[in-house]
Amino acid sequence: MSEESKELQPVLIDQESISSLIYEVRGVKVMLDADLARIYGYETKLFNRQVKRNIEKFEGEDFMF
Repeated sequence: MSEESKELQPVLIDQESISSLIYEVRGVKVMLDADLARIYGYETKLFNRQVKRNIEKFEGEDFMF
């Protein structure tokens, strides 16, 4: 079965786990790409590639790459 044909299964992640991955740099809350990739089940390299290909979906104050 290919990756694309797999059905997505929801995973519960507790708030404390996510909170521990948020850092504050110069007054701005940030998350590392490696941590986001792990949360979403991607390799960091593939995660960054997807962000670059879909950057228009991340425009606004909530996201910055």
